[in-house]
Amino acid sequence: MNGARESVDPKAGGQIPAGTRRLGQHEVTQLLADWSQGDRAALQKLTPLVYEELQRLAHHYMEGQRPDHTLQTTALVNEAYLRLADQKRPSFTNRSHFLAVAAKAMRQILVDHAKASHRQKRGAGASKVELDEAALVSPKQPRAILDLNDALERLAMLDSRKADVVELRYFGGLKQGENAEVLKISTVTVHRDWVFARAWLYAELHSAA
Repeated sequence: MNGARESVDPKAGGQIPAGTRRLGQHEVTQLLADWSQGDRAALQKLTPLVYEELQRLAHHYMEGQRPDHTLQTTALVNEAYLRLADQKRPSFTNRSHFLAVAAKAMRQILVDHAKASHRQKRGAGASKVELDEAALVSPKQPRAILDLNDALERLAMLDSRKADVVELRYFGGLKQGENAEVLKISTVTVHRDWVFARAWLYAELHSAA
């Protein structure tokens, strides 16, 4: 294992250790910049915050799942952390940007897990996916995750920005303002892109159902 993997404490479970000082927004931004410059000490300081953010995302994905589900919340958080920490050239400008990268990591983990589950359940009918205001997908429907991922890839070929808006909101849980900050567009544009993309994806997903 490399140094990044050795720094992970699976027992942390995404919780900030007692007595740990909560970092201010400016300090978080500076530490992310330092990490991007190769400062591993900055990653160590950020680890509790990173786990907290990943735990928040994973909680939405795993909420309502049975206790013996094959993809446990802690495993999802740890795997996402490892993928982020193992980046050879991380580049994070602020918290919103970090969450955008985390969203991509979460999406890939869920897709990989869904592919593995789906291989054991071939022959099932197509699943419907509803893009509601909560905008979070449940891993209890592996076929639905794969259908959504495929549809997002088709949307990205037509309009990559709209696909990014969906990914950040659906997999990253970013709010409209955070989404706008990451993509460097107005909140009005984010809203317009979301409305269009949601309708487009709905048509795509249900035409195959």
